Amino acid sequence: MALFRIAARTPLAPAEAWRRLTHWERHAAQVPLTRISVTTPPPTGLGTVFVARTRLGRFGFDDPMEVVDWQPPYHCRLEKHGRVVTGWAEIDVREAPGGGAYVGWTEDLRVRGLPRFCDPLLGRVGKAVFRRAMRALLEDRR
Repeated sequence: MALFRIAARTPLAPAEAWRRLTHWERHAAQVPLTRISVTTPPPTGLGTVFVARTRLGRFGFDDPMEVVDWQPPYHCRLEKHGRVVTGWAEIDVREAPGGGAYVGWTEDLRVRGLPRFCDPLLGRVGKAVFRRAMRALLEDRR
């Protein structure tokens, strides 16, 4: 288990930060070699399922996720149900004093077949990738 947490403050209002972080398809532009497709009809909510497809040449895998807790614009929890990647992620958004929002992203990332002694490295890589993704999503003007 590679458990990590990322936190940031943004000048965005909590509802806008939430909107950007839970627009699943936009995550693909921030995660290398990955495309995301939502497999359930909109709008996003409890039970929404989406799949992150990561591919490098002939090697690829799906990372299906399901929204199992949905409390907009403050909290959401995703469960990962993949054959390769399992675990969960939570996104938390809170109003910051003086305006803007605090954003937290907590993730428990597991890769099947990867020995436990690799967890610290997996956690560092996961934290770096998701920190970059979170910052880009919050800075994007779309």
